[in-house]
Amino acid sequence: KTLLGPAYGSPIEHTQVLPVKNTFELQKRHLVFINKDKVGLQILPVDGNPHKTCAIVCHPSGVAGMALSYDGRYAFTAGGEDCSVAQWEINLSALEAAVSLGGEDLTPFYGLVAGGREGKFYRELEDYFYYSQLRSQGIDTMETRQVSEHICLSELPFVMRAIGFYPSEEKIEDMFNEIKFSEYVDTGNLIDKINLPDFLKVYLNHRPPFGNTMTGIQESFDILGSKNSEGKMVIRREDFLNLLLTKGEHMTEEEMYDCFATLFGLKPEGWKLEPASTSAKDPEICLEEELPDEITAEIFATEILGLTISDSSGQLDQ
Repeated sequence: KTLLGPAYGSPIEHTQVLPVKNTFELQKRHLVFINKDKVGLQILPVDGNPHKTCAIVCHPSGVAGMALSYDGRYAFTAGGEDCSVAQWEINLSALEAAVSLGGEDLTPFYGLVAGGREGKFYRELEDYFYYSQLRSQGIDTMETRQVSEHICLSELPFVMRAIGFYPSEEKIEDMFNEIKFSEYVDTGNLIDKINLPDFLKVYLNHRPPFGNTMTGIQESFDILGSKNSEGKMVIRREDFLNLLLTKGEHMTEEEMYDCFATLFGLKPEGWKLEPASTSAKDPEICLEEELPDEITAEIFATEILGLTISDSSGQLDQ
């Protein structure tokens, strides 16, 4: 299962479960952790709720190690360059209060999306979620629609991509397995559908925690491309198409043409295009006309994928 853990600027380097003194305390366990320069506390089990964790800077120059007292009342951190040891009193009540103030059910998770529950992003997510019900039942059908609170599991990757998250096929398979077997231990049943609240939790726990940036795309082009006459890192059209067909989680020709036709707005919803030669003059989609000879990271992100670079940090938005 993939869950959003504490995100405080650097990966977690060491964890310890807080010891308990009696069986009553076993009902709710806590995790103490350190990262590059902070010590923090996390309520278990981890579920992605951001209010269930807190952290404080303990050694600005870096933490070298951590230990807990036998009764779980104190944490000790050792600095590296500062040659010091700090003792921290653990106050579980303060963290429990923060969780209570953060709200119940989905309220803490709404705060993780732009605009919250009433924002544009969540409204679009609702629209895509219910549109996927129409898609699975057939766009042009005249039969009575079956209104439901769920969508088929097979629709999950389409809705994920519609809201701007592009998981790999491996990650999609992880999501499927996570949802399918979520109740198997308790009921012995497999789950083949998902409702909107559970979909939101899966999305928030699996998406990149710091979003997509131009830096990541540019790094890929620096590795895969070569410099053109202007000194820019580019991938030639022929090489770009060949990479899609042969490398990584490669696509078939039909899948590739289908994706490009969708990106360029050349097909109605639900239609599929047959693979066509890129050198033909009148196929349903001619990649020689649609794609430039040389593709840069900016062209790939903005002109092909249709993303926008929102600010100076290079954050990508739909």
